[in-house]
Amino acid sequence: MPDARRFAPATERNREPLLAVLARHVRPGDGVLEIASGTGEHAVYFATHLPVARWQPTDADPGARASIDAWVAVTPDAAAKVAPALALDVFERPWPVEAADVVLAVNLIHIAPWEATEALFAGAAELSPRVLALYGPFRRGNAHTAPSNEAFDQWLRAQDPRWGVRDLEAVLAVAMHNGFDILEIVQMPANNLAVLFTG
Repeated sequence: MPDARRFAPATERNREPLLAVLARHVRPGDGVLEIASGTGEHAVYFATHLPVARWQPTDADPGARASIDAWVAVTPDAAAKVAPALALDVFERPWPVEAADVVLAVNLIHIAPWEATEALFAGAAELSPRVLALYGPFRRGNAHTAPSNEAFDQWLRAQDPRWGVRDLEAVLAVAMHNGFDILEIVQMPANNLAVLFTG
């Protein structure tokens, strides 16, 4: 059988710092909904290192969902916690989940139209999670935080003009509009941020 697993080199670089942030907010028995899980590497790592009862990975891409399920199949202890990957597009509501204590989106909002950020918060608000966590690069005060982020932003917009590194202040405004308050902003490696909200 062919191996459906995909690999994202950034995962190994950011998973431990991000785990440290999530560990402060994920409680024993929590159900976590991960939006745009990508390869599935984060799902199996976090689910086996956090005291979650259920980790629900999702992705709009069938190939990504196959990768997620393949990672679960070869990761000891993951099958007991990680559910089969669901098809979820933030624009299509209702989402195929009924509840979540924590909603996580890693490297999503800059590789999607701005409307996806609005849809993410609106959809998450319907689930009333205790925590919503984002990870990725952000602009602050209408400026990039590092030359590498500016170059990355230019590269993203060359791929699709609707993509790009988002202004943190604009994201906070969308969050507040949907009933979320800022919980924590953490500086992460490679000029990224972990931005956590409470519902």
